[in-house]
Amino acid sequence: MRRVLLSASSMIDPDAFRALLRDAVDEPVEIEVARLGSTERLIEAGSGFEDGSGFDAVVVDVHTPVSAEAIDALGRSLDAIVRAAVGVDDVDVAAAADAGVTVTRVPEYCTKEVATHSLSLLFACLRSVTEYDDAVADGRWRWEVGRPIRRVSESTVGLLSFGPIARRAAEQLSGFGAELLAYDPFVDGDRMDDRGVEKVGFEALFDRSDHVAVYAPLTESTRGIVDADALSRLSAHSVVVNVGRGPVIDADALLEALEADAIKAAGLDVLAEEPPDDDPLVGRDDTVVTPHAAWYSEDAREDLNRSAADDVAAVLNGEVPDGRVDPDADWL
Repeated sequence: MRRVLLSASSMIDPDAFRALLRDAVDEPVEIEVARLGSTERLIEAGSGFEDGSGFDAVVVDVHTPVSAEAIDALGRSLDAIVRAAVGVDDVDVAAAADAGVTVTRVPEYCTKEVATHSLSLLFACLRSVTEYDDAVADGRWRWEVGRPIRRVSESTVGLLSFGPIARRAAEQLSGFGAELLAYDPFVDGDRMDDRGVEKVGFEALFDRSDHVAVYAPLTESTRGIVDADALSRLSAHSVVVNVGRGPVIDADALLEALEADAIKAAGLDVLAEEPPDDDPLVGRDDTVVTPHAAWYSEDAREDLNRSAADDVAAVLNGEVPDGRVDPDADWL
């Protein structure tokens, strides 16, 4: 009997997992569903059974950090940590590798959704959509409420990171006539040129861009990379969008830039703390905040569950899963 611990999450469908694993794993599989959401709950839920065994695989969502302590507590029977998400920023991949545990992720299940959502945030801010909506609801039918608004076709949009999501967003943006720049030290200029995007350095991205969209994962090198200096290089009509990870942007610096009218607005799907607890960036007239929902569509959710279940099955069958994370990857 193989045992799988499954996080109770809106992103994960236990019934789908059971159905998918039933025919895909060579041995019977017992799935236990638990409400995780923290390292402590993960350790408690995965602390083992009376017979001394433990789980063979754990499937976690974006709200459940997997620390070295948790990996140790889950025991020697653990073969896989399956992250039902794109990023693995709060999974200790090195500790997992040392313990002989395979870490997987689902890198492209929501590429189209996040790219589209990033543009939705950008255009909502650029076109002052929420300001107009609030004004009309308040009985003010005045175009001046949204001033100033500038043409997208005469602007430059900078992309921070150039992975699959940013590349998809670049394809979509190309139809609007904007000039596109990107900073990503791990992607060569030819790959950007092929998509009509100019490769630039980090400072140049902010010096030359009217608006910046952040797609970067959270790593040691990206934490707080969009700081006060970077934001100071933008202009008063600039919009900053973040669909990567909240801590990639220095939240205090962003708030200061907004309060000083040094930038026009911010569209944020991710925050430093989720869900937010009295976050000053939430509820402002110059911010549009969504609840880490950029990933969502019914299609994406189905793809996520299918891919994560396939990875669990592969590991339990002694195969290499498609979503395996290389512990030596530069971007971790």
